[in-house]
Amino acid sequence: MKFKYLLLISLSVTAISVSAQKRKTATLQTAPAANSLPRPKLVVGLVVDQMRWDYLYRYYDRYQTGGFKRLLNDGFTCENTNIDYIPTVTAAGHTCIYTGAVPAVHGIAGNDFIIQATGKSMYCTDDSTVRAVGSTSKAGQMSPRNLLVTTVTDELRLATNFRSKVIGIALKDRGGILPAGHSANAAYWFDDASGNWISSTYYMTDLPAWTKKFNDQKIPEKYLKQDWNTLYPINTYLQSAPDNSDRYEGKFPGTASPTFPVKTSELYNGKMGMIRSTPYGNSMTLDLAKAAVEGEQLGKNTVTDFLAVSLSSTDYVGHQFGPNSVEAEDTYLRLDRDLASFFSYLDATVGKGNYSVFLTADHGAAHNATFLTDHNIPAGTWNDADAQKEMNKLLEDKYKVKNLVISMDNYQVNLNNAAIQKEGLNEELLKLDCIQYLQKQPAIAFAVDMQKVQATTVPEELRYRIINGYNREHSGVIQIVLKSGWYSGHGATGTTHGTWSPYDTHIPLVFMGWGIKHGSLTRQTHMTDIAPTVASLLHIQAPNGNIGKTISEALVQEKL
Repeated sequence: MKFKYLLLISLSVTAISVSAQKRKTATLQTAPAANSLPRPKLVVGLVVDQMRWDYLYRYYDRYQTGGFKRLLNDGFTCENTNIDYIPTVTAAGHTCIYTGAVPAVHGIAGNDFIIQATGKSMYCTDDSTVRAVGSTSKAGQMSPRNLLVTTVTDELRLATNFRSKVIGIALKDRGGILPAGHSANAAYWFDDASGNWISSTYYMTDLPAWTKKFNDQKIPEKYLKQDWNTLYPINTYLQSAPDNSDRYEGKFPGTASPTFPVKTSELYNGKMGMIRSTPYGNSMTLDLAKAAVEGEQLGKNTVTDFLAVSLSSTDYVGHQFGPNSVEAEDTYLRLDRDLASFFSYLDATVGKGNYSVFLTADHGAAHNATFLTDHNIPAGTWNDADAQKEMNKLLEDKYKVKNLVISMDNYQVNLNNAAIQKEGLNEELLKLDCIQYLQKQPAIAFAVDMQKVQATTVPEELRYRIINGYNREHSGVIQIVLKSGWYSGHGATGTTHGTWSPYDTHIPLVFMGWGIKHGSLTRQTHMTDIAPTVASLLHIQAPNGNIGKTISEALVQEKL
């Protein structure tokens, strides 16, 4: 009797335990929607290539309410964001934004860089093991394999066991590939030869139906047939008057002067690459971004998706015409209108308040040197090709070996390591000879031995940027720092970038949308801070090479 009683109690306890476990399992299976981690449905990263920080305000009065003004008035702007390294170029900038790392760590030491072990030049996204998808062009032989670390987009994919979708889009291959990271679903870039948006076999074997449909519309041709005239009456523009534009601005081939209207319908002659140097390149990029949202159903996932968009035409226009041009002004006014349309599209498809956006730049740009000197401001251009020839002549005369300097890319001296080793030359003496020559040049402020940066008498701010930009495998042995207002160039018109000065390194950074406060911040922040801030917003791990810090002031503190 006692045994039966104990058995009955045991069976009852077991039944209760099993029942409780079933209820717990059922709760775990049905409750996550109510208790899931708060995250946006979609994150959109916008990188405006060559956007100086002051462009946020230079044209502010002409901006619409829904574009740049919406970002500033609804979002959180970091007013003092700076690039942490030199040289300031597109590939390094896009990589830093999405990795939180610097070239010393992530390996993308320039758009092109010299592999020190071989002396060979490497384009940042070159990959001969892959082929184009959507074209037969060599423009498709690209991938992120030269990138040594993860991106915040990689970390999102890892955090969601690859359920999150990540898409990268840019006219420039490097602007689409490097932000999307190693594990992206796809990256797309523009192929001048075919006039199509393409990808590579790194990502896929065939373009998705939505991309083919987009390409079939021949959108580049539709834009170019419209010609390029100013959005508003030209006499209302604030920049250089047309009568002196020839002196500072580059003209399109086949035109007599850089003036409006630009008859793109007559000039392009089937060459679709011309769209890059017009505002229509940005318009087309955002058209594709909308098509990607729809085609991939971004923001409709059970986890956060990520769309990385780089707007490249601002860089092409900037290089050709410079900051003080009607062309640059018109490009930003048109981009403002396109951004307003894009944000309205996201409001309608993903839902206002359901997505997060950040807008920044990969670098800025100098004023045209002639424009500055015409206004009594010190400036000039430095011919690195001539400097390389002169140094090689000097070294050949002394050491009886030709071409000991093989490149001056990225404001760096790259030595011919194979010849140095073969001839048994002393590299330290070679570097000293180069530095002595460079320090006599009127354009150069400092020439720094990369291995002895800490011992040089350069300002601390420059010292740490040189260290951050130096990758032992991909960087030259001497860093050249030009005087402010000077840049490497062979022509009198347009402009470029790559230096340490604020016009190149002070960039816009604005967050908006889900999880973002409204406000502004004047303390110094860094390009390396962007990736960890996005990672904190998403409650995921920062990229594995990250050295930045979360900009916590920008984030709403969600209760979990």
